[in-house]
Amino acid sequence: MNKLTRLGAAVLLATAAATPALAAPETYTIDGSHTFPRFSYSHFGYSTQLSRFDRTTGKIVFDKAARTGSVDIVIDAKSVSTGSTTFDGHIQGEDFLDTAQFPTATFKSTKVVFDGDKPVAVEGKLTLKGVTRPVTLALTSFQAMPHPMLKKDAIGANGNVTVKRSDFNAGKYAPYVGDDVRIDIAVEAIRD
Repeated sequence: MNKLTRLGAAVLLATAAATPALAAPETYTIDGSHTFPRFSYSHFGYSTQLSRFDRTTGKIVFDKAARTGSVDIVIDAKSVSTGSTTFDGHIQGEDFLDTAQFPTATFKSTKVVFDGDKPVAVEGKLTLKGVTRPVTLALTSFQAMPHPMLKKDAIGANGNVTVKRSDFNAGKYAPYVGDDVRIDIAVEAIRD
């Protein structure tokens, strides 16, 4: 019995040594100094206005081998930056973001879609002004590599989606001020 146990242990160790290590999911923390959600919309047809949020936090989990991942982003809605302090306050008001009652917006993924080894879309739920809707972020770029300055693994992507602001109870002045809002997010994250 003792010889059988030792033989079994030897076979198990030999098998483990011969099997390549399986990659595990890796967790990355959003780099707030390089992650900026932006939004744009038609302003009475005169121009396309572009604004952004200055404070974003969250986590990304990425497993290249399994072709899976998850994204959890929190946007500080009070950090909206339109280029005008007066207009920042207007956008934060009840007609639009209502940041007094809803200080954050969130995106939580439900699925990351891969084409080969690279993610090309992220399906999930966007919560804005207390309303949650399914959205799909199309990724126009994705990069995973060691960060040249931080000497740590990092990932980055650019994604976009167009939503109707009226779907989030923020449709004041539509259709004159465009109901369609394009959201673009440039995101970078550093491995924990």
